[in-house]
Amino acid sequence: MTKKTGLFDVDVTLTTKELTTSIKGVKATTAHYKLFSEALGTIINQMQVSGYRPRTLKDYDTILHNFTKSTGITYLEEVTVDTIYSWLDSMQVVNQTKLTRLKVVKSFLGKCINNGWLKVNFWHSINVKVDKKVKKGAKPNDIAILISLIDKSTFIGLRDVTAVLTMYKTGIRINTLGQLEEKHIDFDNKVLVLNGAILKNHQLLKLPLNDQLIQLYRVLIKQNIKVREYYGESNTNIFISTKGTSLNTKSTNNAISKQLTKYAKRFELENINAHAIRRAYAKNLHDNGASIALISKALGHSDLAVTTQYLDLDVEEVASNLREYL
Repeated sequence: MTKKTGLFDVDVTLTTKELTTSIKGVKATTAHYKLFSEALGTIINQMQVSGYRPRTLKDYDTILHNFTKSTGITYLEEVTVDTIYSWLDSMQVVNQTKLTRLKVVKSFLGKCINNGWLKVNFWHSINVKVDKKVKKGAKPNDIAILISLIDKSTFIGLRDVTAVLTMYKTGIRINTLGQLEEKHIDFDNKVLVLNGAILKNHQLLKLPLNDQLIQLYRVLIKQNIKVREYYGESNTNIFISTKGTSLNTKSTNNAISKQLTKYAKRFELENINAHAIRRAYAKNLHDNGASIALISKALGHSDLAVTTQYLDLDVEEVASNLREYL
């Protein structure tokens, strides 16, 4: 067999030292990669400074640590479409939970782009299909029955009725309700002035109050003063516990929420909970002619699609509303 002279000859001599240097050079390049853990720590600090809720920060930390543990990645640059799908496939949970966790990862990666660590939004098309079940709002008649049956001659009854009416007339979330203070009520102008610190979207919001709520707040504040003085507590919260302390705002399952569950069972009322009352507020605004954009602003939503889910329009309502534009 004829030898092909020079075909496999290398005309550059590489010494062991040079080879070692080349390998070290690769490692040196890797050292410039962004550690995933470092990126996560920086972003959580940024979110904390921006005023994100402790619960949100905890969810970020838990989900993203699970992501790195499951995928085995070390560097931010190792995150790919494949690693994300592999992580989703490894979960033994329902699709809604997968979607919730995926949103956290997407949000984190988006913040990485904002920090200049990533250049391409390659995860944009990744999604988890979920059949969304529309949650019903509380019926106005059920809310009226609830208010009429609660014993308003007691401190707890007065507090709970005021809480229910506040949610039904303003649409605020249960967490925001627990953080309401006297300074948030403009009695002269009959307006609830909510600063970004107690709202999910961190934006200032003003909501009108009717005379009924204004009167209830005045009476409740007087009762709060008596309770706090008795137990030696010092706060200006509108809704407090029976011992004068503020409610647990880190959980949606606070004292008011638990009371609503008890009332629903005691009075045999369906769909009486904080979120259902918030949805009833949105539906009531819509039925009185408010636009979806206005309702979305009042609810503090950043996406109109979320607001439309709150309205739960049936087929006949859709047909009736559309007829006006023909």
